[in-house]
Amino acid sequence: MVPMHGITEARHLGADEVPWVYAGDLGIKLLHVDLNQGLWVLVNRFPPGYQVQTHYHTGAVFAYTIAGVWGYVEYPHYENRAGSYLFEPAHSVHTLTVPATNDEITEVWFAIYGANVNIDGDGQVLAVTDAQSVLGTYRALCEAAGEDHSKVIVVGEPT
Repeated sequence: MVPMHGITEARHLGADEVPWVYAGDLGIKLLHVDLNQGLWVLVNRFPPGYQVQTHYHTGAVFAYTIAGVWGYVEYPHYENRAGSYLFEPAHSVHTLTVPATNDEITEVWFAIYGANVNIDGDGQVLAVTDAQSVLGTYRALCEAAGEDHSKVIVVGEPT
């Protein structure tokens, strides 16, 4: 039997209901945050030549490339192109990089569980980002840009 009590409605976001905002050259569109599970789902836009700080995640990451090309410095034997899917197990250390030769913006959808831990070359922690901090940063960037962030799906936040 399918349980029929306590079910909530599915949530839908239209393509333009959540705005793009930018942290420097990095485009961010936050779609969903589940604070109970430590999950954050977002789309990023990376310009040609962009590189993310070396990092690992404390949980699994799922990525789908919408446009462009990107890869990891540590895994030069493959490139993620439009239509590529990538699974990152927890604690996989990597440095996301976008080739400077790209002729378009690279756009990637990510579902991330747990924290993103930025590290230096010696493995020392530089910064930690999680669902709560991503939500706060996105809201602040939206407010600074005069954009409405109220449609982001947020689960587990006190009302």
